[in-house]
Amino acid sequence: MSLKQQLKDAMKDAMRAKDKERLGAIRLILAEIKRIEVDERIEIEDARTLAVLDKMVKQRRDSITQYESAGRQELADVEIAEIKVIQDFLPTALTEAEIAELIQQAIAETGAESMRDMGKVMGIIKPKIQGRADAGAVSGQIKKALS
Repeated sequence: MSLKQQLKDAMKDAMRAKDKERLGAIRLILAEIKRIEVDERIEIEDARTLAVLDKMVKQRRDSITQYESAGRQELADVEIAEIKVIQDFLPTALTEAEIAELIQQAIAETGAESMRDMGKVMGIIKPKIQGRADAGAVSGQIKKALS
């Protein structure tokens, strides 16, 4: 079953359970997917759906930081709840050890020796971590490994 279909089924389940918070978050996800499909006139696939979910989590984390710095914890709590719902549809997160192993494999595969080779390494790792790890954090770990 595609990720998009899982989202539609989860929306129906949330409607039946009268879970307004979960339903609202799932509707946000489906609306973003639909927006992309209409704008680009394509049928979105699972890999692109994962990228959308990943982006949505990142946006909410940024919002949480801003809300908390402004003293608006009630708004931050809404964003935290949305992140939990979005993460239900993302694959399990990679551990630090798994990320380090992927980095070492990519460095060996590309023969990377310095920071100039960072793009090659990131190009190999990015599809493997999509939706499973923060690309910014992984990028920092690659920089450490290459320096």
